[in-house]
Amino acid sequence: MEATTTGDILNLLPALPEIFLVLVGMALLMVGVFGRDPEGSVADQAAVARLVNHLAIAALAVTLVLVLAVAPDARITTFGGMFVLDGYAVFFKVLVLIASVLSLLLSRQYLELVQSSRFEYSALIVFSAVGMMMMISANDFLALYIGLELQSLCLYVIATFQRDEVRSSEAGLKYFILSSLASGILLYGITLIYGFSGTINFDVLGEVFAGYGGEVPPLGILTGLMFILAGLAFKVSAVPFHMWTPDVYEGAPTPATAFFSVGPKLAAVALLMRVMMEPFGGLVDQWQQVIVLISIASMLVGAFAAIVQTNIKRLMAYSSIGHVGYALMGLAAGSEAGVRGVMIYMAIYLFMNLGAFACILSMRRRDTMVMGIGDLAGLSKTQPLVALALAVFMFSLAGVPPVAGFFAKLYIFFAAVDAGLVVLAVIGVLSSVVAAYYYLRIVKIMYFDEATQPLDRAVSREVGWVMLATGVVVLLFFLYPEPLLANAASAASALLGS
Repeated sequence: MEATTTGDILNLLPALPEIFLVLVGMALLMVGVFGRDPEGSVADQAAVARLVNHLAIAALAVTLVLVLAVAPDARITTFGGMFVLDGYAVFFKVLVLIASVLSLLLSRQYLELVQSSRFEYSALIVFSAVGMMMMISANDFLALYIGLELQSLCLYVIATFQRDEVRSSEAGLKYFILSSLASGILLYGITLIYGFSGTINFDVLGEVFAGYGGEVPPLGILTGLMFILAGLAFKVSAVPFHMWTPDVYEGAPTPATAFFSVGPKLAAVALLMRVMMEPFGGLVDQWQQVIVLISIASMLVGAFAAIVQTNIKRLMAYSSIGHVGYALMGLAAGSEAGVRGVMIYMAIYLFMNLGAFACILSMRRRDTMVMGIGDLAGLSKTQPLVALALAVFMFSLAGVPPVAGFFAKLYIFFAAVDAGLVVLAVIGVLSSVVAAYYYLRIVKIMYFDEATQPLDRAVSREVGWVMLATGVVVLLFFLYPEPLLANAASAASALLGS
């Protein structure tokens, strides 16, 4: 079903969740501005920030319902073919909204603890979610860029939210400069594609490139494709465009780091797969080997660089780089099974990574956050439930059966082997074994090392609920995986039109 006129109100329905969330974001800014006293105390500002936080969570939950309500049976495009809604978009939008809600739940107490509780944080998360949803539904390079920059502008501010902290300001500045460079590279690639094809619409590009058959396209097309790949690889923090990740993860406020590690990554992976499989699907022989190399480099850097880390946020940064490498393995397969594997992988990654960050947010000693891996010593004695939860998440990130992370990697490896990428799958297994060392080292420190200065602060209610919910999903996934598997299969077939 193709939308005919942008003036028809029915053409707005596919974008109803985004429109609703934009209006909510502006309303939240008004609530924050008019609901606070400029001369009020820190406690008054925190009360307004808490109200906006609760409203933002409620709005994101309503948006999730709207996404499911407008989900179509068949692919729909609107806004002149720039916006697409299909099962693939619905799948990733649901994940992005879940990530945003859980990130807001993790943020409130932390920001109050560091006296940075301001209403703008929740509003920025909402606007960032709008940008990510636009990225997922982009069917045109112009729509892609608008969504990408809306998300990025919010993330720059979120990274520097603790503006009195030098590390936070440094993190935001590094992210801004390098992200701007990546945006320029992406735009240059888009310019080349437009110059050599005459269009930036994904559907039309797919028809143009399918016409080449087995022939090699013009050099300008290949150059543009490589620049687009480079720009999007930065957004998913894949090697060799990963340099910003450890510094930004370490310097940004911990709840912001948790959000960076899942929300934007989900949207960027969804966008990368749509771009590669739809407009450039006919050129899979030209980009497959590049994705294979990026996947191998990301897995190896993520595995070996994390071994020497002593700061747990930097360790999680390199961990995320490694996990992007596994996800790209599914994209390299260039098949429906590969797309399905990536979708299953990213859904499970969302829960195990946010659960791990919920545990990291519990690393407090006398109202002070600590981030050293050695600070976890003796956690099994002082906070046994937190230690148990973190152990579950570490086992899952390592891919130890029967927790969910094992099945996530299993589907990816199967897709790679089916596509004939046996060497890539073997490298993935070996890097996973290396990465298991630093995940299991954390478990060893918690259960077998003696604490000289134990963590002594109780877990807040919101963090505890996030820890419990994500832990249940990760631990018991193997009992009932059918809903995720069925939805991923349906969404993958929607993307590939099969």
